[in-house]
Amino acid sequence: MTESHAVVSTPHAGRYLQQLCKHWAHRFETEFSDTNARIALPLGETRLSADAETLTIDLTAQDAASLPGLRDVVVRHIERFAFRETLRFDWT
Repeated sequence: MTESHAVVSTPHAGRYLQQLCKHWAHRFETEFSDTNARIALPLGETRLSADAETLTIDLTAQDAASLPGLRDVVVRHIERFAFRETLRFDWT
């Protein structure tokens, strides 16, 4: 298992968390509240947490080769919901 973590500054973290989960709920196993979420994607698991100023993203991929694709699909979808602002994803 390979992991990656990002903290994204945004006042709309809770909104993006819920939009992402609702968007994927029809295709993947999702669990979410206003502030926490888990999404089981084929490439790995995504865990999100939101507070008033940040969206925290924790990814767990099946292997190192899957991690870039998992990051990419999560970022692309969040950026689609956040089209009114520019988000910065610094992965560790």
